[in-house]
Amino acid sequence: MTDFDRHPTDAPLTGEWQGFAEIDQAIRENRLTEYRIRKSWADPLARKLTIVGSLVILAVFAYLIAASFGLW
Repeated sequence: MTDFDRHPTDAPLTGEWQGFAEIDQAIRENRLTEYRIRKSWADPLARKLTIVGSLVILAVFAYLIAASFGLW
């Protein structure tokens, strides 16, 4: 939870809290999920794992759909 009363939105942050400016703004604008997805997508390993995981899930669903139609 953010502390809106003590930190006005237009006030510049001190050097100690400078690294949290982006996450604080994301929370303020209620876009924390978008922030997490963008940070995860920027990481090459997380991007590859997301793509591979999605492909595996799609392959399982494709197999189940094909099997339900009697293709194998």
